[in-house]
Amino acid sequence: MLVREMMTAPVVTVPRTWSVKQAIHLLYEQDITAAPVVDEKGRMVGIVSEMDLLRGEFETDPGSYLRPEALPGSQPSVGVEEVMTSNVRTVQEQADVLDVVDLMITMGVKSVPVLRDGDVVGMASRRDLMGILAHGDERIRDDVLAALRDSLETTSWQVTVRDGLVELHGADVDDRSARIAEIIARTVPGVAGVVLASSGASGDIGASLKGGSPRP
Repeated sequence: MLVREMMTAPVVTVPRTWSVKQAIHLLYEQDITAAPVVDEKGRMVGIVSEMDLLRGEFETDPGSYLRPEALPGSQPSVGVEEVMTSNVRTVQEQADVLDVVDLMITMGVKSVPVLRDGDVVGMASRRDLMGILAHGDERIRDDVLAALRDSLETTSWQVTVRDGLVELHGADVDDRSARIAEIIARTVPGVAGVVLASSGASGDIGASLKGGSPRP
C-alpha cells in the first residue's frame, strides 16, 4: 500500500508568521495533532505539534493564565517559528506505508508530512495507520469486490481475505486481467498484500506478491 492511499489530504498548514495561540486554535478546530509550517510561498519550513505549542505557551510564563491581567491579547504570544521543529522527517507519496511505520517507530514521531516534487500534499499520522488496521477482513473483502466491479476486465474475480491478505481467484483469466485486478486490490485501504490464485491462466499468475509496488 502506498502512502498516498492512506494519507490525510488536503493538508492543513500553519503560516510561519502566526502566533502560537493562532496555531493552537487551528489544530484544535481541525482535530489534528501536528501541521507543517509554511512560508509566504507555501514551502514547508518546519512542523509544529500540540506539544510544541503547549510548551510555547506554558514554559514562557507558566502562571500567566492564573492572573487576572492575563486576558486574551494582554501579552504578546510566542511565534510559531520559535517552537516549531525545523529538521522535518518527510516521506514521498509513492513510498510504501511500511516506510512511514519504520520512521514513526525509529524516530518517535506521530505525524509525517508527505511530499510530491518537494511540495507538501498530505500528512501521514498514527491515526491514519490505526484506521487501516481497523478495517476488518469482511470490510476489506467488500471494498475489494466493489473496486473490481468497476472495471469490465476484473468483474469475474472472486476474493477472500485473511488478516488483510487478499487472495484473488479467477478461472480462465489472462495475465492482463490478473495484473489489473492485483493493482486495483492494492489500492484498497487495509490490504496488506495480494495473492493471485487463478486457474487456467498463463504466465506467472498464481505468485504471491506481498508488499511493494506491482512488477512491470
